[in-house]
Amino acid sequence: MESSYAKLTILFEDPFWIGLYERGGGGAYEVCKITFGAEPRDQEVYAFLLEHWRRLRFSPAVTGREREERSVSPKRRQRQIQRQLRSPALSTKAQQALQLQREQGREARRARTREERETERQRQFALRREKRREKHRGH
Repeated sequence: MESSYAKLTILFEDPFWIGLYERGGGGAYEVCKITFGAEPRDQEVYAFLLEHWRRLRFSPAVTGREREERSVSPKRRQRQIQRQLRSPALSTKAQQALQLQREQGREARRARTREERETERQRQFALRREKRREKHRGH
């Protein structure tokens, strides 16, 4: 049986509040970073997710191990929650996925800039050639 999960963590990363939305399932792990600005209330976060759900840009899928589904005693669950609250909010896997997303965006931007630069060079060359032809017409 294939299971999936999603986790939203709101944290303060100076100077903004951000949301780290992680989702996974089927051996894949994706993460999306949402910048809120001022500290968001629960209602604002919920409304944002409902309104902008389709426009969220997740990182490329990173393969990961499948989560184990097992029941946990309430006391153990409470200790796990307290441990998570004390630990840093950004997980290493989330940081790696966000870094991969930034690198892919950087590569796409470089390719687009390179293409625009080449197009501009060709346009300039065509203008110079046209000017040269105009000079040789004998006007």
